[in-house]
Amino acid sequence: MVYSLLTIPVADRSDALSWHDRIQIVLGLADENLLKSLLVDCTSPIAQPHRIGGIQSKIGVPTAAGAAVDGLIEFEEVNCVLANSPVQLEQEVADYIRRNGNQRGYLDLIRCETETRTVGQTLPLSQAISMLAHAGFSSPQVKEILNLPYDGWHKSWWYWADELGNFTIPFLRLLRTRRHADGTYTLQHKDFFAQEQPNCFKSRNQKVIVEILPESHQFQTVLAKVNLARQQAETAHALLICDRISDLEAQGFISQGISLFASHEIALPIRANCVDCVAPDCPMRGNAHSPVLLCQQFCLGS
Repeated sequence: MVYSLLTIPVADRSDALSWHDRIQIVLGLADENLLKSLLVDCTSPIAQPHRIGGIQSKIGVPTAAGAAVDGLIEFEEVNCVLANSPVQLEQEVADYIRRNGNQRGYLDLIRCETETRTVGQTLPLSQAISMLAHAGFSSPQVKEILNLPYDGWHKSWWYWADELGNFTIPFLRLLRTRRHADGTYTLQHKDFFAQEQPNCFKSRNQKVIVEILPESHQFQTVLAKVNLARQQAETAHALLICDRISDLEAQGFISQGISLFASHEIALPIRANCVDCVAPDCPMRGNAHSPVLLCQQFCLGS
């Protein structure tokens, strides 16, 4: 397994911005599709596309002793989803019962119970609405949940991710609201499940250390830097963006829980002159005073 060399013209190699800096710029632009590709299309994959919610990146993240890693990707890993279709729910429940030899139907799916958990405490109305909407509840459902009587619960069915990452395990969730005198809200829930207990309301925030492998490097030095960054960020995830790497070295990094991404998959920005550019629909096209120096869409006319 030898990852392909990124093809950059020799003249570009001598530009003021190095190949390393250009990749950092791309990371800094935080294009959502690229960031998702880094997590999904690397070896070994860090996340599945349907389980990535919000995602963002930072570059030049400081570590101990004044050092810094090239980047940090933070993303929302979705662990369960709200079941919106009663027809689909009935089919999924029937499939689950058949797969697991369940003889008691829905009763077996809710035989275990969690304690009451707090989702958000003393939330302003806008934040409470946003949290419920982000979970997948419709506007009428949000209104109903926020206006429940003191002893009332809102019932909804959800799917938990199975060992393959697919949302196929149904469970029942009860939600209740506590309204406070200052106008804030506290949201609580209790789950009923068959075997595996849901460990979050909807998702968990994950961090991924990103390092760009220098052309000249030592395996141990790179590994030590990544491990220190993982320890400080309290994450097991790390991604190494490679220009060219040998099969043996690639296996070494992967065996240490570091995923690899081939740099030729990243579209690097090139030096741009908006006066000469003919890219369609660009507001800077033809602007002699444009501040743009590098652009991924720069296109010269014939």
